[in-house]
Amino acid sequence: MLQQTSAPANAYLRTQVQSSTPLERVVMLYDAAIRALDGARTSMTQHDLLARRAAISRLIGIVTELQNTLDLERGGKIAEDLDRLYDYVLARILDAQTTQKPQGLDEARRVLEPLRDAWQAIAASTATAPATAP
Repeated sequence: MLQQTSAPANAYLRTQVQSSTPLERVVMLYDAAIRALDGARTSMTQHDLLARRAAISRLIGIVTELQNTLDLERGGKIAEDLDRLYDYVLARILDAQTTQKPQGLDEARRVLEPLRDAWQAIAASTATAPATAP
């Protein structure tokens, strides 16, 4: 079953995103991707076609957004490696959708979780770093 989000919840989310740093927004995207991945997996095992389709669509959109934000010119090898990882994740998601087997989603999760944790650590260390004087 698809969840409806209330107007107050949307307003809270909008405020949370607007008041966050770019690094925190990346972590939010990873969190949303993992929630969508969990929803897709649950829907797949419960044979809920509509919920699975919505969750996978949301998941693909989030991973694509993460990939589109990469600056391949200035990001160097790290950006290139992330680009390849996102390609792999998208391929695993599409494989799961095609085969109707959750293994591809499990593989995508094994890639996304450590990336999320790394971005969270970077965001936390940046937030606690002392400000430099001008």
